Amino acid sequence: MTSVYRSEQARAEVRRWCAHRIEGSGLAHARSEVVTSAGATGVLTAGPEPRDGGPTVVLLPGTNMNAALCLPVVEAIAREGRVVVLDLPGQPGLSADLRPRVNRLSWYGKWLTEALASAVPGPVVVVGHSLGGAVALACDAPQIVGRVLLSSAGLVRLRVPAPLLAATVPWLLRPTVARSTALVRHMAAPGEGRVPALLGEWMDLVGRCCRTSLAPPPLPSGLLELRRSVPTLVLTGQFDPFLPPRHLGPAARRRLGAEFTVIEGAGHLLLDESPEAVLGAVREFCAARTTR
Repeated sequence: MTSVYRSEQARAEVRRWCAHRIEGSGLAHARSEVVTSAGATGVLTAGPEPRDGGPTVVLLPGTNMNAALCLPVVEAIAREGRVVVLDLPGQPGLSADLRPRVNRLSWYGKWLTEALASAVPGPVVVVGHSLGGAVALACDAPQIVGRVLLSSAGLVRLRVPAPLLAATVPWLLRPTVARSTALVRHMAAPGEGRVPALLGEWMDLVGRCCRTSLAPPPLPSGLLELRRSVPTLVLTGQFDPFLPPRHLGPAARRRLGAEFTVIEGAGHLLLDESPEAVLGAVREFCAARTTR
């Protein structure tokens, strides 16, 4: 097992940043922890309890992300129903800091089963972004009645175009806010103002305090075949540099039998670039999973 943080001081700084961001957001929420075999898991809950047999939306952030970075989308979903955000263990945030060196996705799948059983009564639709999507696919918890996968890992290998690699190396070697902002801009669609300035500040903190993890490999075909029993919607941005539609779409249909949608004018950071499109897709998907 290895820690995501470079030191105890780094761990404290990241956790302080996340807690301050959540508490200062004005979002009506509850924060809690549940204990799993992967350690303590930070839980953020917002919105009214489900009605008419509707599912709770469970949001799993991607690599280097957490509940504190998802607040605009959380607030939008919470206006219509219950949403729970689980910070992934082994990623910077309010969950345990250790992650295994091998068999990481099976470890995450077991973690999610335990976290759902403790934190969320009743059926859930898991909304996973990037690494969070792969974690959602790795989990076979009976509570899961649907999956919405946003620019999801786990189906194909992520690509790293040369311009994105050229922005990543300086950030890894000597992070600054300017370098972190440049990196984030390469993840988004072309054009200024695509993502909040806050992400540059956050990625600077991550670069200084954390050991970032690599993208997970595709999940085995046999496991994905088993996941066909649960309805799945896969979305990706038109300009996603890691998972362009021409690669992710055929894999989603062939390997998972999933519906596939392209969000126009967006890159990889769907929760920040196109929150309304994400909200609309989640709303429609959850409505189809509601029993009356």
